[in-house]
Amino acid sequence: MSDDATTTTERNARKVREGIVTSNKMDRTAIVTVTERVRHPRYNKTMRRDKKLYVHDETNDLNVGDRVRVMETRPLSKLKRWRVLEIVERAR
Repeated sequence: MSDDATTTTERNARKVREGIVTSNKMDRTAIVTVTERVRHPRYNKTMRRDKKLYVHDETNDLNVGDRVRVMETRPLSKLKRWRVLEIVERAR
């Protein structure tokens, strides 16, 4: 294996998702809902699949309705495994 192959591909790249903040009632934690569209394996109908992620918000500046980009991280608590990368769009 050459050096070029090891520098261009990361071994275990962390997952990055984009979603909308649905709750910010906790201290330094927000709930982000990530929606993905998946095709049903048998019936080929497109379905929406929602996933709630508990996200670490160090500065407590997320508001409900904000569109954010989050990254997978080490476990921070019982349910929190994500942290905020950036706020893509503020809620209007």
